[in-house]
Amino acid sequence: MTERDYQLEAWRALLLAHSSAVRAIESDVQRDGRVPLTWYDVLLELKGAGERGLRMQEVASRVVLSRTRVSRLVDEMVRAGLVTKSADAQDKRVSWAAITDQGAQALRATAPVYMRSIRRHFSAHLSDEDAMVIAEALHKVAAQGDDEVRWE
Repeated sequence: MTERDYQLEAWRALLLAHSSAVRAIESDVQRDGRVPLTWYDVLLELKGAGERGLRMQEVASRVVLSRTRVSRLVDEMVRAGLVTKSADAQDKRVSWAAITDQGAQALRATAPVYMRSIRRHFSAHLSDEDAMVIAEALHKVAAQGDDEVRWE
């Protein structure tokens, strides 16, 4: 295999592993958890953001969903009492989302299922060295943000 072939194979392997692991984790969380996996990810980000929460645009970038999809998802979570959504006092174009006490409880209830599932469907297949190499490599890619990545 050439260097370019390895690069394309790494990309393909990443996509396949992501798809397989996320489907399996999502299945476990749906069966044994309290909230859907996408909701869990939003709650996790909002919990980490503190009391003020996050701008909707920040939520979208952190959970890798489109702004439209995140807006619908957060609206569903608001109706379920897990999240609050409010307009920014200074800039009416900006909306904020924050986790509620009920959302924090749902996050805590689902966390053990989520963590067990990550270990079962991802971590169990990697040595510590594998995990370190993968984490370092993917952090390098993530650090590029929206910069164009060239494979030449």
